[in-house]
Amino acid sequence: MEKSIEQDLFSCMQETFSLKEVDIREYSPLTLAYIGDSIYDLIIKTIVINEGNKQVQKLHKETSALVQASAQSKMMRTLQGVLTQEELAVYKRGRNSKSVSPAKNQSVTDYRRATGFEALMGYLYLEKNWTRMVELIRLGLESLNTEENKDE
Repeated sequence: MEKSIEQDLFSCMQETFSLKEVDIREYSPLTLAYIGDSIYDLIIKTIVINEGNKQVQKLHKETSALVQASAQSKMMRTLQGVLTQEELAVYKRGRNSKSVSPAKNQSVTDYRRATGFEALMGYLYLEKNWTRMVELIRLGLESLNTEENKDE
């Protein structure tokens, strides 16, 4: 059976950088959120640039609208209903973790919900459950588009 591109990339990183196998259950929720923030940002940037070549300022504006805590918080309102028990537990651990301070211009509720979302993304990424991670992001983005259409 042929390896998927994702497995090849992850295998390449493991081999090149001598990455060790780790038990992700040992990671704190904020560590999961740290990597989850990065992978979510990369996915959103990939989607945005796929829409066509634009000025970097426009790319940044479109990306920022989707990666800010308020957008992630809105996505989580929809996603909570489709999470497995395990995913919900990871989300809640991230949401309930105590971080140093919330982001500027974000409510504490949005910030915590966004931290839970990022922890979930980090968990799914490290579990190599990329299909589920991308599916949840797709559902979340669709819910944002649905909400935008209601506001118009």
